[in-house]
Amino acid sequence: MPSIRRRWKARLTLFMAVVGPGFISATVDNDAGGIWTYSVAGAQFGYSLLWAMIPTTIALLVVQEMAARMGAVTGKGLSDLIREEFGFRITFFLMIALVVTNFGNIMAEFAGIASSVSLFGISRYIVVPLAAAVVWVMVVHGTYSSVEKIFMIASTFYVAYIIAGLLAHPDWKTAAFATVTRPRTDGIRDYGYLYMLIGLVGTTIAPWMQFYLQASVVEKGITPRQYRAARWDVIAGCLFAAVVAWFIIVACAATLHTAGITAIRDAADAAQALRPLAGDRAYLLFAAGLFNASLFAASILPISTSYVVCEGLGFEAGLDKKFHEAPAFYWLYTLLIVLGAGALLIPAFPVVHIMVLSQVVNGVVLPFVLIFMLRLTNDRELMGEHVNSRAFNSVAWATVVVMIILTVAMLATLR
Repeated sequence: MPSIRRRWKARLTLFMAVVGPGFISATVDNDAGGIWTYSVAGAQFGYSLLWAMIPTTIALLVVQEMAARMGAVTGKGLSDLIREEFGFRITFFLMIALVVTNFGNIMAEFAGIASSVSLFGISRYIVVPLAAAVVWVMVVHGTYSSVEKIFMIASTFYVAYIIAGLLAHPDWKTAAFATVTRPRTDGIRDYGYLYMLIGLVGTTIAPWMQFYLQASVVEKGITPRQYRAARWDVIAGCLFAAVVAWFIIVACAATLHTAGITAIRDAADAAQALRPLAGDRAYLLFAAGLFNASLFAASILPISTSYVVCEGLGFEAGLDKKFHEAPAFYWLYTLLIVLGAGALLIPAFPVVHIMVLSQVVNGVVLPFVLIFMLRLTNDRELMGEHVNSRAFNSVAWATVVVMIILTVAMLATLR
């Protein structure tokens, strides 16, 4: 008995040493754009899109595990590996696509901050610059360890959406049945349905997540020997993120869809609409959760983008480096925050359209990132015995094919 207890204690100690990258990268993807997407999915389609959560979660687990495994085995970031294995030209075009996509997401995060505080009567012209300053100081003057601790604390606040879902008193039997049954067959001919489905997948498995996760695994110093414990970090994060997303859809399906409220401009609209239907507590939890999620993601998305660019161009990058040691990394981080927050201070800026489009673009770009990841994780010279299994390849390639088919189908239904 003592030996078993010591063994479990050793495993727990190892897990606590490596926990962070997987949990953070998965949970932060329930950001302002993600919360809006899940809210609209529930409001417009009720419980009928819940079936997508199971295959999407499986795909998320596989993709996140691939990124974390590559980081642990190679000790290099994803952008760095793509440049080394496929050349600078391909890396440059991929880098541009990701910077444009990520910048749309960054603006969406500051839009989430602005809309969440507007629910409490606070001006965005005060809060957005203040939030940008807090985010900048925390990252630039922190270390990887200190920033990761703050991010882990922020991750726990997503429980607010689970509680809000419970307070909405959904039809649990209908929700459970919709989660495990096949999708509606007429959806493939409905542009709005396809658009939302691509957005759901794109916001759950956003391309930037893989670059952030792999770079974080490298910076944390996780090695192949520690990876078995780190894999549980990835699994826990993916499952928690999926549960939160499920509860957001269910909360809005049980209240907004039932009441016929489908026109939601942003996540704050969803919170406001919930108030008379689910009560003040659900409203406050939804609003507070939105602020936390937006601030959290506004910190991480510029970090991920800076990793992509600096690794792709061969510049120094990392949160443990000082400003003078990685000037390109920190200057780009600063520029992204200034421009992302500054856009919210322009009157009549079309933030809502950018927020919607950024989630769909995530889904459109995802297959291209996955193809590179699959090529890399199946390279035995690079990965050794840690190459993909047949099951992982099947799920990842299926995700690529399905996303391409959905994108083509969506464009075909566009009139």
